Amino acid sequence: MTISAGPYEVLVGRGALASLGELVRKACPAHQYAVIADQHVADLYGAAALSSLSGAGLSARLFPFPSGEWNKTREQWGALTDQLLAARIGRDGAVVALGGGVAGDLGGFVAATYLRGIPCVQVPTTLLAMIDAAIGGKTGLDVPAGKNLVGAFHPPRAVLADVDLLATLPRPQLASGLAEAVKHGVIADAGYLRIFETPAALLAREPAALEPLVVRSIEIKAGIVAQDARETGLRQVLNFGHTVAHALEAHSGYALLHGEAVAIGMVAEAWIAEACGLAGRGLHDAVAGILEGCALPTTIPADLTTDALLEVMQADKKVRAGTVRFALPSRLGAMARAPDGAWTIEVDARLTRQALDTIR
Repeated sequence: MTISAGPYEVLVGRGALASLGELVRKACPAHQYAVIADQHVADLYGAAALSSLSGAGLSARLFPFPSGEWNKTREQWGALTDQLLAARIGRDGAVVALGGGVAGDLGGFVAATYLRGIPCVQVPTTLLAMIDAAIGGKTGLDVPAGKNLVGAFHPPRAVLADVDLLATLPRPQLASGLAEAVKHGVIADAGYLRIFETPAALLAREPAALEPLVVRSIEIKAGIVAQDARETGLRQVLNFGHTVAHALEAHSGYALLHGEAVAIGMVAEAWIAEACGLAGRGLHDAVAGILEGCALPTTIPADLTTDALLEVMQADKKVRAGTVRFALPSRLGAMARAPDGAWTIEVDARLTRQALDTIR
């Protein structure tokens, strides 16, 4: 199935990786392709990706890097850039980012900055990357001050999501992806949340259950991004749960998976929405119940202190004039707006502290 994401298309299907060469040849013609993947994904799918590219008559080379969120750094970006230069990848080259969110963000940022920018194709291999990280053109690196604070908007020429690749995804990473799917339902489509009433099939990686989830989540995110490509307005609703989540990730040293942090963040921010009077009673419990059914955490680990989380949140990209802003739901399927029409809401620091103290 092909989904329009504005200036590019997303191919979703079982066994779609075999079509990579033909997709790339049509959507992103180049003299040479640099396939950037973390070492784990390179071992699993690197040969298949290169085979599809060469089968389409394309020249490609694999550039693996060490696995893990802690490798999404300026140092690793520099190392990959130097490797592409040594391989004489020119401005007529392109990047294929193969892997989860780390490979997508890092590979996309290499493409955005290498020789002042070369094209990129995203080939996500995790659920979270398929429905979130690969869609929308955001790329970035983590720095000591926080997550994704250095980056660029660099939309891909195409995205290929092969649902069969999820068969090798460990259960915690699969659940992590489900957190972003739940987010899509909370912010934009309450009816979509019915898919989580029987999460066993999703957690069992059944393709018949996962494929419609991948398709609907991509439709939701692509529809929002198409209206606000550079996150100056509506696209900010996609940050629901992420203000708290990014602080949790950074403070935990990325011991928490992104989706686990987002799950906890959504529970905390739903609590804030109720406490602010933006949402009716019961929203927090409803969000927590859905996430618990997906085998996701809903409370802040005891070793992550409120003071430290608040300090990290001050570096969040949504901070304005020293005040932390949140994207908050008004009910399942709809987001609240500030009196001035903004899609993020200023929240008093005392209320934020109360939420972080309560969600434990």
